[in-house]
Amino acid sequence: MIQGSILAIAGVITKIIGAVYRVPLVMIVGEEGMGYYGVAFSIYAVALMLTSYSLPLAVSKLVSARIATGQYRNAYRVFKGAFTFALASGGFAAILIFFGADFIASDIMSMPMSAYALRVLAPCILIVALLGVLRGFFQGNGTMVPTAISQVLEQIVNAVASVAGAYFLFQLGRNIGETRGDHSYGPAYAAAGGTVGTIAGAFFGLLFIVIIFYAYMKIYRRRIRRDRTRKTERYKRIYKILFITIAPVILSATVSNISDFVDNAMFSNIMSAQGYTNKEYASLLGTLSGQYATMINVPLSVSTALGASLIPSLVATVQTGNRKQIHQKITAVTRFNMIIAIPCAVGFLVLAKPILDLVFFTQDNTTAALMLQLGALSVVFFCLAAVNTSVLQGLDDMMTPVKNSAIALVIHIVSLFLMLVVFEWNIYAVVLSKIVFAGALCILNAHALRERIGYVQEQRRTFVIPGIAAVIMGVVALVIHLLFELFAGEKIAAVVAILAAIITYGVSLVLLGGITEDEMLDIPKGKKLVSICKKLHLIRGEYN
Repeated sequence: MIQGSILAIAGVITKIIGAVYRVPLVMIVGEEGMGYYGVAFSIYAVALMLTSYSLPLAVSKLVSARIATGQYRNAYRVFKGAFTFALASGGFAAILIFFGADFIASDIMSMPMSAYALRVLAPCILIVALLGVLRGFFQGNGTMVPTAISQVLEQIVNAVASVAGAYFLFQLGRNIGETRGDHSYGPAYAAAGGTVGTIAGAFFGLLFIVIIFYAYMKIYRRRIRRDRTRKTERYKRIYKILFITIAPVILSATVSNISDFVDNAMFSNIMSAQGYTNKEYASLLGTLSGQYATMINVPLSVSTALGASLIPSLVATVQTGNRKQIHQKITAVTRFNMIIAIPCAVGFLVLAKPILDLVFFTQDNTTAALMLQLGALSVVFFCLAAVNTSVLQGLDDMMTPVKNSAIALVIHIVSLFLMLVVFEWNIYAVVLSKIVFAGALCILNAHALRERIGYVQEQRRTFVIPGIAAVIMGVVALVIHLLFELFAGEKIAAVVAILAAIITYGVSLVLLGGITEDEMLDIPKGKKLVSICKKLHLIRGEYN
């Protein structure tokens, strides 16, 4: 829980930084440019799924399994094998995307102008692949700190370089557009400039973690010298195990995350067929990726971090065969996940417009606010699905998440097609179909866990109590926002309502028994939280 919290805090910090720098980025790039930016990133995300997304998970899983039995030498050989794989797969994908950018953007996505941003992103695929192996190695050794720090550093550099790159390339693109008589060059070049920060951030993140790696190797070599394992794994076997581990993770992650690629492709082509202009549907996709996705990804980063921290711990527990302890770990992580996800969903539902106006204060957030309200429920489903997928992978059931994701994706595509073509719900169809996808995946994963290890998630303290506390929070936040808006203005009302929501939810959760004293002690600064709760008489006992 502590390691997961460290990674989760880093994840939230990076998302907050991301939300902050998106404000000037959206101002510079514009909605049309954000559409090109979002399309390029959806293709880039698919490339990462195929090459590097699975590497931290796979490496941490294989390394932790060997370290649990004292096989430090073999764990290091796994790392070297994975690093070679990352060089090969990441390098190949980077070259393919770089030289195929025009074909992908024009013929597949029906957005030729997104090719500039896509070509800039291509080299980053290799950098992220190498970075993923190093992060997985540290996670397998039981520490999330290098990953957490490198993520924050990466995002800080990303923020500065993205805004600067977007500004300078927008000027260049605008000048080119004036000579060629096409004003879309300005937004397209600005989108490409925005992606410069992604490469710069990943590079500095890689540089930092390489320095930490070489410092850590002094300690790790001593462990290798004390390693009494007689059998040294051959690289041929390591590559085989690595491939067997990576392939299902790649398939599962690709099927799960390819939904963004499918959404963009289907939406662009169907909107085009219905008579909308490129600029119109590019702007809507820009709102989806620029405002909606930025906010939704903040709570999702917590569940991703918890899942990443759970896998090495779960693998080590599986080695002991202690089913009761396995169940306890799954329950603890899922409950902590829902304690955060449920109030976030309610917060988006009741304060969507105030939150967006506070963050994206230069934009008209009416459409984005409705999208955020409609998609609020997906936060709960996506967070739950992410943890359950990690649990199945940690239990060495690699193919079930692939099958479940594939089934959910088919349901998602069918629902999206019906919503776009039959009901003509425009961009809102994309948001609602994501709920269908995440909900289907949750149901399928829960059934798989019950069949696999007889696990059934506890309901009352995981869902019911956080749900009641979140409803109380939502009512209080809404009332306070309405009152303060009358005499203090929208922005101050939003800040006060958010602070009131946090306090109300925390107090309600403790009073309703949603979290105990022992559970609070298991998280960072837990003793301080317990002390505050006792001073306020929220829980019984003496306080220091």
